[in-house]
Amino acid sequence: MRPPEQLGPYRYVQSEHSFPLGQDSLLLADFVTLRRGDRVWDLGCGAGALLLLLAARQATLQLSGVEVSQEDSALARKNLADNGLTGTIYTGDIRTLWKTFPSGCCSLAVSNPPYFKANSGGQGGPARTEGATLADWCAAAGRLVKNGGRFALVHRPERLGELFSALQAHGLEPKRMQLIQHHHQSPPSAVLVEAVRQGRPGLEVLPTKLIHRRE
Repeated sequence: MRPPEQLGPYRYVQSEHSFPLGQDSLLLADFVTLRRGDRVWDLGCGAGALLLLLAARQATLQLSGVEVSQEDSALARKNLADNGLTGTIYTGDIRTLWKTFPSGCCSLAVSNPPYFKANSGGQGGPARTEGATLADWCAAAGRLVKNGGRFALVHRPERLGELFSALQAHGLEPKRMQLIQHHHQSPPSAVLVEAVRQGRPGLEVLPTKLIHRRE
């Protein structure tokens, strides 16, 4: 096991095999719009870091997650229980599992999915290489999120065109976007997007967030 990390008031434990908690998840947790009583589903929840981060922001959330790894699913359940939080973690492949859930069962879905297509040469190893595609993640969110609910995720800027197309194909209208870059001279390294189920067209582009300013 890796050393535990403190996420606000919560203690987070992950194994050596878990995808390491990174800045992308922290940024997504800060970016997403939260409302009291939101029914939150984390698609590809790993060991549950995003669920803990969101619960630290808003204590009234109803928490659920979907994770393909049995080891990470078990850790996500343990992380919730050990921190006094209730929630349900489902183990299975999002490509098939989402079809078994009732439509409109959440008001907010979040995801930090793999960034790179198979055989694309992208960095990050197998954990950052797609099994489920962008279309699969958006199809799952499009079913699970109720009308007027949100789907927020973090991804790569070079895939924005594909991402917007997949979102809109499943009834999710992009409404907020923020680019992330490490310093003024570097191109953006990530993008945060929040879409609304059956939302009206109109995209708010937030100021670019610099996360490592160069002096």
